[in-house]
Amino acid sequence: MAAGEKPPSLDELDARVKAAQQVQERRVGKPGGGPRGGTEKIGVGLRIGIELVAGVVVGTVLGLLLDRWLGTKPWLLIVGFLLGSCAGFLNVYRVAQAEEARRKTAAASEAKDQSRSP
Repeated sequence: MAAGEKPPSLDELDARVKAAQQVQERRVGKPGGGPRGGTEKIGVGLRIGIELVAGVVVGTVLGLLLDRWLGTKPWLLIVGFLLGSCAGFLNVYRVAQAEEARRKTAAASEAKDQSRSP
């Protein structure tokens, strides 16, 4: 703002803020748009990684503990690792399916909203 200019009125500022909020609301959820667009994807990626690693670790630890208790080294460790790996992949598949269903629902909802607007 230059030295001799009047500051904008509160009504003008309110209108600009509302217009910016509407633009932001339209961008949220679209690829690369809005603050949630990137963080949701990072969250899903982290969850997939954690699900996979957790399944393998839990299966391996249980196999190792059972091996020590029953004295069957290394067979239950191997079985636990394989079962944990399968469980981890199954969890990743479930997360991916849920994310795909959520994405399709959001796309259908957005298409429905667009068909309603003039």
